[in-house]
Amino acid sequence: MTPILQVKNITKIYKIYKSSFDRLKEIFTKKNYHKEFISNSDISFDLFEGETLGIIGTNGAGKSTILKQIAGVITPTSGQIIKYGRVTALLELGTGFNQEMTGYENIFLNGTLIGMSQKECEENKNNIIEFSELGEYIYEPIKTYSSGMKMRLAFSIAIFSNPKILIVDEALSVGDAHFGAKCTKALRERKEQNMSIIYVSHDLNSLKLLCDRVILLNKGKVIEQGDPESVINSYNFLIAKLNDNDNLIHIDKQNNNSFGTFDVKLTNISIKKDNLSLVDFNTGDIVDIEIEFDSKIDLENLTVGIHIRDKFSQDIFGTNSFYQKQKLTISKDNSYRCIYTLPLDIGVGKYTLGVALHTEDWHTEQCFHWMDNAIDFTISLGDTKFYIGFCNLKSTIELQRITE
Repeated sequence: MTPILQVKNITKIYKIYKSSFDRLKEIFTKKNYHKEFISNSDISFDLFEGETLGIIGTNGAGKSTILKQIAGVITPTSGQIIKYGRVTALLELGTGFNQEMTGYENIFLNGTLIGMSQKECEENKNNIIEFSELGEYIYEPIKTYSSGMKMRLAFSIAIFSNPKILIVDEALSVGDAHFGAKCTKALRERKEQNMSIIYVSHDLNSLKLLCDRVILLNKGKVIEQGDPESVINSYNFLIAKLNDNDNLIHIDKQNNNSFGTFDVKLTNISIKKDNLSLVDFNTGDIVDIEIEFDSKIDLENLTVGIHIRDKFSQDIFGTNSFYQKQKLTISKDNSYRCIYTLPLDIGVGKYTLGVALHTEDWHTEQCFHWMDNAIDFTISLGDTKFYIGFCNLKSTIELQRITE
């Protein structure tokens, strides 16, 4: 497969000066008065035609820097970027817009800046206006727009510029859910037409849904790349490590992408119906999710959480004892069983169950044991009446006559 973009050994180093005077002194004295900040270090990857590549990492990992270099906004300190076709980037909102000009006028200005000809702008203006859903606001100055309105216009121009490569950096996090879903649908359609996409987001579900491959950056370096689920599990581990000052958290990828301090350790997980451990269920079945664990410590605020994901690794349902306002107290050298009882009112398909032991509401506080894909299970329709969607909102139908 021939790549449409090649990023070869890219390094970006910024010089940090205490003052402008130090910068001036360095020019004339030839002495160093700066510190170096390495934003990207020896980053290499290829992007292929029709592929959607996700890039994730904590704040300051170097995600935006590598995107700006690919887009041509900044130049690398060393390395090479080879592009085979037009690249359009959605970076900081408002970039390329003239705040005094109207949205309509900015279609032509911004379109020209990203490589569209005047003819292309003219041919696509109506599609851009319609997709943006800005209505009469298209004739108002950009300075009157909200951040969501700017995103609508920027995305609409970008998607109709028909680039070979589209770069999207957190743009879809601005604005309402309706337009975000519309953008996601448009990206999937363009992907089917062999447009390549580089997508950066903190929305892990959208990364799983859109991306074929994900790259994990940390401190400016690529530390992992591969299928979305595996890399996102590593990202969750990385987040857990942020508060791990004593370096107690470690990962065990041989055990269902399991990680934690293991001071409280999962020993057995099962889904039971009528006291039988099963992996095949009918929608609506009442089940017990039994979570067994051993404790090496005394703890007054243990949180036991579960999450269910579909075959696309999308989160279908998740909760934990913290959200349920259940205070769980455990003691050293004891074993416990925590039982969630719930109806599996979810659609037909394949699912996975994940389990986590930690403190507070999320595993970024104290993570004892996080296990993704602890159990694979399937849901069949059974005797339930047919329905469409992810969940069964058991409904009744009543016909009322309101006229004589």
